[in-house]
Amino acid sequence: MIDGLIAARKAANITQVELGQRIGQRQTFVSKFELGERRLDAAEFVKVSRAIGADPFDIMRKAESD
Repeated sequence: MIDGLIAARKAANITQVELGQRIGQRQTFVSKFELGERRLDAAEFVKVSRAIGADPFDIMRKAESD
């Protein structure tokens, strides 16, 4: 699912810095979960998805089918 978040962020032309600002976190927070150094809980996943304009359920469905 993280790969889906990364792809959606990049497709929306949103940098890690911009995403961090949108969710009230630092760029390092975004970098760590994108690199797999930190996990996102369900609420964080939804918040990040919405901050990049993606449907969290679509990302989950796509990850399940891959």
